[in-house]
Amino acid sequence: MEIRIDTKSGVPFYRQIIEQVKFAIARGDLGSGDQLPTVRQLAVDLSVNPNTVIRAYRELEIAGILETQQGSGTFVGRHKPQVDDLERRRMLDQILTELLARAAGYGFTLDEMLEGLRQRKEVSS
Repeated sequence: MEIRIDTKSGVPFYRQIIEQVKFAIARGDLGSGDQLPTVRQLAVDLSVNPNTVIRAYRELEIAGILETQQGSGTFVGRHKPQVDDLERRRMLDQILTELLARAAGYGFTLDEMLEGLRQRKEVSS
């Protein structure tokens, strides 16, 4: 699983980490017992303050999604988060809003974007 931070989204970095971990578990990319990167390693990989990663991991642990074992690391717990349709829709809306804003900033029209998406889909299919 690869976590990415979008510095232009306006979403706090710790929230981005939480959402990506939750979605990865819900999709099955991460399973119970899988180890996550250490706080220090993820902070370095994402170029964020370690306190940002600590906050994300702590919130996921409070929710029962992650388990921290002192000296061993942070692992996916047995509780699989449910990502309901409303949350999925909210995430898609956020992605689309960001996409539209960035594309408009470069002067692309909606028709150009749709054509680009169609072409990308054809290539990946």
